[in-house]
Amino acid sequence: MRRAALALLLLAAGPAVADSNLPPARLAYTQLPNAAQEAQAKALMETLRCLVCQGQSIADSDAEMAGDMRALVRERIARGEQPAAIRSYLIQRYGDYVTYDPPFSWVTAPLWITPLVLLVIGLLLARRLFRKGGA
Repeated sequence: MRRAALALLLLAAGPAVADSNLPPARLAYTQLPNAAQEAQAKALMETLRCLVCQGQSIADSDAEMAGDMRALVRERIARGEQPAAIRSYLIQRYGDYVTYDPPFSWVTAPLWITPLVLLVIGLLLARRLFRKGGA
């Protein structure tokens, strides 16, 4: 019984120690001095998904990894790199899932096709139910 309680305690404490004790990346919470560059960085950050939170963009997430990704975006924008190139780099590094709008490919086809298939099935079921109800 003691071992089970200890295991449960360790499992519950896991998320509390998931982030490191390192300070955040230099540009994670600091805006760029150039307003145009910061606007470019912010626009790009809104289109990138936090890989930890998965439901938030890196602009909105407080996860350590999102902060690192924000810093990377700002550093590269400050060096004059184009947002499309930074986006391509992040997709190459983390996969298509890092974007909210993954490109159509054989790997992402289920993401694009499944909603359409479910819509057609729903319409067919509704049609069938309304026919029975009206007859």
